[in-house]
Amino acid sequence: MIKDVKNILLWLSIIGAIFMIVVGSLLHFTYEWSGQSPIVGLFSPVNESVWEHLKLGLFSLLIFSLIEYPIVKNYVNNYWLGKAVGILCLELMIIIIFYTYTAFTNHPILFIDISTYIIGCIVCAIVSYKLMNLEKSFPLLEKLSIVFILILVILFAIFTFTPPKCELFKS
Repeated sequence: MIKDVKNILLWLSIIGAIFMIVVGSLLHFTYEWSGQSPIVGLFSPVNESVWEHLKLGLFSLLIFSLIEYPIVKNYVNNYWLGKAVGILCLELMIIIIFYTYTAFTNHPILFIDISTYIIGCIVCAIVSYKLMNLEKSFPLLEKLSIVFILILVILFAIFTFTPPKCELFKS
């Protein structure tokens, strides 16, 4: 890959992480701001459950990806693989850290939750950047990554309105 392209991708990854942090933070409030619109609830948290807060990362990443993809699609390999693995890292990080520390504190700590999200966005950007810069292309994994992201979007839609009765979905 050309050095200039790598520099552009690096800058786009940094911008993407910042975008995810800012837009994800704003998405936290859009459901309330919308008067609890069910449409807005599809991509914004409708309650304080961990599951609903995972939307912040996924949908801010998707918004940025749809902007970024037309710019970089001809210069990178494994674009959607990078985004899928990146969002998976972010989501797992949030879940693991939240349930680990609350096992000791018995309650959430806002500073830790916000810090986890910010660090997770940075990890997501780094993972995406690394996978997009691989010389080898993985076409099957690229297609499976798109399917994975679509399944996540569908699951968020379904579980927003009919959440399973388990800890991840409790507010």
